[in-house]
Amino acid sequence: MLAERGALLYEILRTVRPLVLNSVRVVEKDLAADGLTVGMRAVLEVLAELGPATVPAIGERLDLARQGIQRHVNDLAHLGLVEARANPAHRRSVLIGLTAAGTARFARIRDDELGRLDRMAAGCTTDEIATAVKVLRSLGRDVRRRAGGDQ
Repeated sequence: MLAERGALLYEILRTVRPLVLNSVRVVEKDLAADGLTVGMRAVLEVLAELGPATVPAIGERLDLARQGIQRHVNDLAHLGLVEARANPAHRRSVLIGLTAAGTARFARIRDDELGRLDRMAAGCTTDEIATAVKVLRSLGRDVRRRAGGDQ
């Protein structure tokens, strides 16, 4: 039974790998007209969900290096979608927040994505999709722990 469980989880990982790669391709294509990358979109999403945050906090949320996040923030600032704000908790570590244009742009992008996604996986029920989300979150948490050196 244990080997069967491991084999099923491995099958999930085998399925997710090409899904992630192809999803990135689709999202990049959809974002091209906005002049955004998948990484820039991810930063916008974190800020839309959490509100203003420091670059290290955004990187932690996305499991990405601070330097890469800073590049995305710089590009987004150049487009007028994010801005630096004073951080009352730390003088030298500014908060990055969405501008009104950034909020509007991300809301439009997200609405477009949800509309397209609603038509996918037509053979699955909402309960099955919710179960998949639960399994993937649990697996992601455990893999992240292993990647950090925890056994």
